[in-house]
Amino acid sequence: MTDRLLAALMFFTRLPFWRIKRVDAACFKHVVDYWPFAGWLTGGTMALVYWLAAGWFPGSVAALLAVGARILLTGALHEDGLADCCDGFGGGTSRDRILSIMKDSRIGTYGVLGLIFYVALAVNLLDALPCAPAAILAADVYAKSCASFLIRQLPYGRTAEGAKSGVVYAAWDARALARHAGRCLLAVAPTALLLGYAAGPHLFWAYLVPLVVEILLAAFLKRRIGCYTGDCCGAAFLLCEMGFYLATVALTFYVY
Repeated sequence: MTDRLLAALMFFTRLPFWRIKRVDAACFKHVVDYWPFAGWLTGGTMALVYWLAAGWFPGSVAALLAVGARILLTGALHEDGLADCCDGFGGGTSRDRILSIMKDSRIGTYGVLGLIFYVALAVNLLDALPCAPAAILAADVYAKSCASFLIRQLPYGRTAEGAKSGVVYAAWDARALARHAGRCLLAVAPTALLLGYAAGPHLFWAYLVPLVVEILLAAFLKRRIGCYTGDCCGAAFLLCEMGFYLATVALTFYVY
């Protein structure tokens, strides 16, 4: 368990966890199992940067710095996935063409526009979030939990040799799926309680939206390419997180 958690932290961040311990290459096949726990680090860093910056700068600047901090921490891993998905599904008309475009390291018009829209929307939503640090942490952990179930719903679309990361995530049987659901609950529950305490229990309704986003995205991927890739997982995380932000802000305006 410890080795797989370390592998997840190595895979999803650029911090030198490899200095702590060398882990077996097989552990990287299970990084999605511990993706929500990586959210404690990435979301926690983002929340901390926002909290510190908000004491010195306007909320929009604090939000932009928080988004930038996570991008630096992860090496834009998820943003790269979002851009590749925008290019692939925006410019491709067949399964093979979509997968080919997504694998291309160059970014196209759809990818650029997708990233601009994502960053602009994220900054404005973070600036409007109630109890932003708690909401940021909760959104990161929960969105990773939702996006992780994509690997259960669809087959992987590449071989290990064809994957950009060189890793094919291990598939879950029913028992592994149950264990993963338990890990997600363990990761999400403290952040949800923190958000409920800080901003009010009405925000628990926001937890429904990322679930809907993930289900709709899985159905879209099944119809268009019949599989998922690492890029799809990264994009799914950001879209689920964005759904959480949108729902949280909307509920806040509705209540107040």
